[in-house]
Amino acid sequence: MMMEAPRNLVRLENIRKTFNRNIVLEGVSLELNESEVISIIGGNGAGKSTLMKILTGIYQADEGVIEIAGKTADHLNPFSAHERGIYLVPQEPLLFPNMTVEQNLTIGLSKDKQEVKKESIKLMKELGWNLELNRLAVTLSIAEQQQLEIIKGLLRKSNVLILDEPTSTLTFSETESLFRVIEQLKNNGVGIFYITHRLDEVFQISTHAVILRDGKVALKGKIEEFTKDILIQGLLPAGHETHDEDSFKRKGFDHIGEEPILKVENLCGDGFKNISFEVFKGEVVGLAGLVGSGRTEIAEAIYGINLIESGKVYLDGKDITKLSVRDTVDSGLAYIPEDRFLNGIFSITSVRNNITAQIIKRHGFFTKKKVEEQVANQYIERLRIKVNSQEDEIKSLSGGNQQKAVIARALSMNPRLIIMDEPTRGIDAAARGDIYSILTELKNQGFSILLISSDLEEIERISDRIYAVYQGTCDVCLSLDQINAVNVMKAAFGTFKGSDMTHA
Repeated sequence: MMMEAPRNLVRLENIRKTFNRNIVLEGVSLELNESEVISIIGGNGAGKSTLMKILTGIYQADEGVIEIAGKTADHLNPFSAHERGIYLVPQEPLLFPNMTVEQNLTIGLSKDKQEVKKESIKLMKELGWNLELNRLAVTLSIAEQQQLEIIKGLLRKSNVLILDEPTSTLTFSETESLFRVIEQLKNNGVGIFYITHRLDEVFQISTHAVILRDGKVALKGKIEEFTKDILIQGLLPAGHETHDEDSFKRKGFDHIGEEPILKVENLCGDGFKNISFEVFKGEVVGLAGLVGSGRTEIAEAIYGINLIESGKVYLDGKDITKLSVRDTVDSGLAYIPEDRFLNGIFSITSVRNNITAQIIKRHGFFTKKKVEEQVANQYIERLRIKVNSQEDEIKSLSGGNQQKAVIARALSMNPRLIIMDEPTRGIDAAARGDIYSILTELKNQGFSILLISSDLEEIERISDRIYAVYQGTCDVCLSLDQINAVNVMKAAFGTFKGSDMTHA
């Protein structure tokens, strides 16, 4: 007797999506059948969340076909996707903060509220979670908010459940409980798309795995066809190469007897714990890791933006732990934030004002205009910032030139160390090359740089040493001879071990 073929729940064919000329998805095709758990894996910007937002109607595809239960689904929106049995549990909880847990669970459901309440209590008991129904959502921790979102998804009896990094804030026991529920759902015919960076989870719960890379499907198949090493190789850029001999002149350092410029000891705070590392004069130290790993939180704590719970930060031997941002800057630390538009530039003011803003803060608003003009001119020439005049509004410049102006402002304070968070994010290839040249020049002049980057090739190419941050911890340090694409990728995904080290 022939086995009946599993029912197809979702078919995505040749899905394409572009944002502002940036191709995010380039012809992605996937199928999900009942009782399947497909883990979708990929680096930052691979297109995972965008693909799922298209399936749930949050975004519209530019091209391609979506079929749900064998029927073409045109012009999906979140409501019609719910009606067709598709539910997304987002990575970032989307709750009504001033409503109770119970109100958040029942909103949008047509079922009787008492029935929903009973189901919710039953689900929480099965999961081993304890959310009081009368608590306001605003009082919940991030982990509890994630639990609430997962319960919302399970209550909707969806045929297709999308879980986007659901265990990122859960404890081990909470994660195990969730996996038991996923197994029950799978046995009941539910299909699940499971987005994760945690490769161990892939082999625990998946029936299939898909790797997205640069908006395309790089690998897909049944889970038994994969090993961790195969997944890591699939995640690497096509034709990746190491960059041992290039214009950036990475070099090994002998630090014996030398005092570090920056020393971080057992630093703990929101999103990270027991972080220790050092940066010496004239070197670029990379902080590698995925978005959400805790890299930016560490940088902001060092700079004085985020609260430090325990641990120490020393700059040139001076304890700068818990200093205000202003005092940290005065101590010789500069910070170039990830979001240039939100935190980096003053968009309605001139290039000159953007470059000299820190000088004005230090010396007061009565700094002579002639001094400002000289400083601005110096850095416009030094960093080759393309402007018609110092008085040009900075928002009229290209992204690369805006970023150069942000770097110029940091340099104007003559810092001992510069923290650069995603310094080439959102800029074109030519400007990226200019930024790399600037970093090399700074290093040669004795500046120290702590580089945060999600770009595997970038951090591999520029860093003299790399610390890998994974789930808020920092246990791996790659020296110069250990830095290559394979090792950096393994470290970022938490699978690097000294015993399987690949040398450059």
